[in-house]
Amino acid sequence: MPIIALLIFTFGTAVIGLFIPIRYGNRFAFLSSLIVFAYSLYLFITFPITAEYQYVLDCAWIPSLGIHFKVGIDGISILLVMLTTFLTPLIIFSIRKNEPRPRAFYSLLLFMEMALIGVFVSMDGFLFYIFWEIALIPIYFICLLWGGKDRVRITLKFFIYTMTGSLFMLVGLIYLYLHTPVQHSFDMQALYAAGRSLSAHAQCILFWFFFLAFGIKMPIFPLHTWQPDTYTDAPTQGTMMLSGIMLKMGIYGVIRWMIPMLPLGLAQNANYVLWLSVAGVVYAGIIAFTQRDMKRLIAYSSISHVGLIAAGIFAFNQQGLQGGIIQMLSHGVNVVGLFFIVDIIQSRTGTRDIGSLGGIRLKAPFLATVFAIIMLGAVALPLTDGFPGEFLLISGVFKFQNIAGAVAGLTIIIGAVYMLRTYQRSMLNEPSLETDKFTDLTWVEKSVLIPIVIMVILIGIYPNLFLKVSEPAILKLLSGV
Repeated sequence: MPIIALLIFTFGTAVIGLFIPIRYGNRFAFLSSLIVFAYSLYLFITFPITAEYQYVLDCAWIPSLGIHFKVGIDGISILLVMLTTFLTPLIIFSIRKNEPRPRAFYSLLLFMEMALIGVFVSMDGFLFYIFWEIALIPIYFICLLWGGKDRVRITLKFFIYTMTGSLFMLVGLIYLYLHTPVQHSFDMQALYAAGRSLSAHAQCILFWFFFLAFGIKMPIFPLHTWQPDTYTDAPTQGTMMLSGIMLKMGIYGVIRWMIPMLPLGLAQNANYVLWLSVAGVVYAGIIAFTQRDMKRLIAYSSISHVGLIAAGIFAFNQQGLQGGIIQMLSHGVNVVGLFFIVDIIQSRTGTRDIGSLGGIRLKAPFLATVFAIIMLGAVALPLTDGFPGEFLLISGVFKFQNIAGAVAGLTIIIGAVYMLRTYQRSMLNEPSLETDKFTDLTWVEKSVLIPIVIMVILIGIYPNLFLKVSEPAILKLLSGV
C-alpha cells in the first residue's frame, strides 16, 4: 500500500491542481510535493537493510496477457524515489510567479513526478514500459509550450529520439515475453529467466535493442545529440527535471532490466559500451570547455558525468555499481543547483554568456558562496557529494580495464578546468555592465539552494548513509548474474 499511496496521491494532486485558483497554485503544488517527500523520507528511514523487495503489491491487471500491476522497492529504487521526491518540491518552489499558464505547468510537473516514481518501482515489464512512456508526455508539453524560440524543432527532435528508443525496448520486451513459459508473463523474474535462457547470439541482439532505449535516455555518446539543444531551450524547471531525475531512468533501466536479463549479451558487449561511455566523458568535457553559454556548458558537463556513471555500471563490479548509484544522487543534486543558479543569473542580467559576466561575488556574496560549494561538488572535491561516486566509479572502471580507468579519470581534470574557469569569469574580477546592479539571493532562492548545499555536504561527509542501503541489492544483482 505505501507505494500505491504515493502514486495515487501524486496523480490526484496533478489533476486537482488544474482546477485550483491561480493564486493558490504554487502553494498547492509545493505542499503536495512536500507531503510526497515527507512520506518517501519516512519509507527511507524505516527501510530495512536487505536485498529483498519491500512493500510489494501484485494485482492482476490484464490476466489474459500475463500483465500485472506489480510494484515494490528495494535498496536501489528507494534511493531514486528519494531523489525524485526531494528534488521535485525544490523545482516547483523555484518557479517564478509570472510564469504563463501556471496551473498547467504545476500539474505537468506533478504528473511527471508520478510517472518517474512509477518507473523506479515497477516489477512488471509492461508496467515499466507504460510509466516510461507516460513520463515523456509532461516533459514534451513543458518543452513545447514553455521552451525557447526554437522549441518546436528541438522538441520534435527530442520526441523522435526518445520514441525510437522506446520502440526498440518494446520489441525487446515482447520478444522476451514470448519466450516466457506457456502462460506468458511480463513479470520481472519471468523476463529475467526468459532472457537468460536465450543463446548468446540472441542476447547480444536484444542487448543492443535495450541499449538504444536506455542509452538515448541517459544519453550516452553518440546518442546524445538531442540533449544539449533540449536542455538549453527548455524552461529551467523542465531542464532541472530532465537532468536531475529523468536521465536516471536510462541508468536505472540498465541496472534493473538489461543486465539481469541479458548476462551473456553484457559479457560480450560490455567492453564496447564501456569505451563508448569513456569516449563520451572526454568528448563532452572538451566540448563543455569551449562553451560560452552557461546553460549549454552544464548540459555538456552532464553528458560527461553520465558517461562516467555508465562506464562504471558496465564494468559490472561492486565498486562500479555502488559508485553509479551514489553518483546518480549527487549528479541530480548538483545539476539542479547549477541550472537554477544559471537561471538566477539570467533573470538579473538578461544573459547567460560567460564573457559578459564578472564581479558577481562583490554584488552577491551569498550566491557566490553557494555556487562555489555546488561547483566544487560537481568537480568531485573530497568531502563533497561528487567525490565518493567518482572515486568508486573510476576504481570500478580501472578494475575492469586499466587504460579505460585512466582515461575515465580525466573527467576530474577536465571538469575542474571548465567549472573553475566558469566560476572565475562569472563571479570574480570586476563587475561588468550586465552585473553592475546585480542583487543577492531572495528568500525563495535561498530556500531552494540551501537544501541542495546541505545534500552536497551530507553525501560527501557521510556517503555510507546511502551506500549501505543499496549494497545488499547490488550484491544480489552481482551474484545472480
